[in-house]
Amino acid sequence: MDFKVLAVGDVVGNPGLDRVRRHLRQLKRKTGADFAVVNGENAAVVGLLPHQAEDILDAGADVITMGNHTWGKREIVDFMEDCPQILRPANYAPQVPGRGWNVFDTKAGPVAVIDLIGRCNMDYGPDNPFLMIDKILKEIDAKIILVEIHAEATSEKLAMGYLLDGRVSAVWGTHTHVPTADARILPKGTGYVTDLGMTGPRDSILGIRPELSIAKFRGDLTERYRWADGPTKMEAVLFTIDSATGLCRKAERVDEWD
Repeated sequence: MDFKVLAVGDVVGNPGLDRVRRHLRQLKRKTGADFAVVNGENAAVVGLLPHQAEDILDAGADVITMGNHTWGKREIVDFMEDCPQILRPANYAPQVPGRGWNVFDTKAGPVAVIDLIGRCNMDYGPDNPFLMIDKILKEIDAKIILVEIHAEATSEKLAMGYLLDGRVSAVWGTHTHVPTADARILPKGTGYVTDLGMTGPRDSILGIRPELSIAKFRGDLTERYRWADGPTKMEAVLFTIDSATGLCRKAERVDEWD
């Protein structure tokens, strides 16, 4: 039996949230997706608020993943402790709140989702994700295993993909907000894409008003970042997984733009 997983790129601000509310269930129906994982760490631009998390889950997400902005809104801490569907990077320091991976019951049986954060140009000094993933996999019996790596460097994401090729069902990258054209099946059967992209303002720089980013690069006095207005987009990848083997049969972009 095929099990289809929809992985949705970073949700940015109110425009991204509105896109998820209006289009996620529709996209799941259109693609036949059985399970949806949505990165929500930029829903409040920097961080995620409890009511935003509820909106994303109510819109059809089965899991919300986080990244370097996990603690951007401290209100999420207690909520995250009580919500097993929100994952922060597993290779954060062990004393921080929340969980970095979990196993979910689905029609295809247990499905494990693991959230990792890269080390290149990240601020939090996390544990090595390449060592952490080996420890986590020893604790998981699920046939279908999904891994997100929230990372800046494409080489780091690719390295994780090849490390896990044949050991997990799919590996995808988030964080850079720019979709990559390399959705594919790795040699040993793992679905892979370097970056999902983002969900939010279409005419923007990573979801932010272009003039604000341009001013920063020019060296002008900068303002607080604000999301752009106008049309929106949802960028995602659909992984079709053989539930008997846990390996991926197809990885395809399913982006939607206004």
